[in-house]
Amino acid sequence: MKCDDLLKMLNDYVDGDIDSSICDQFEDHLAGCNPCRVVIDNIRQTITLYRDDSVYELPTEFQEIMQQTLEGKWKAKFGQLGS
Repeated sequence: MKCDDLLKMLNDYVDGDIDSSICDQFEDHLAGCNPCRVVIDNIRQTITLYRDDSVYELPTEFQEIMQQTLEGKWKAKFGQLGS
């Protein structure tokens, strides 16, 4: 299995909706492909966080940087922010 093949069936794999023989091919590919393993791990972690339904506070510094970045992008595309 190649990375492209894995990515095409990724949702079904993560959801557990594929044939066990294909799961074996996925596992074999993941054993030797760190980039694909990282993608799968990130998806699983995202699903876990989503299902947990907890609120995570962002650090203040990060919030400020994100706010400045978003405001800058808004101004670049649409002009000044409304009051």
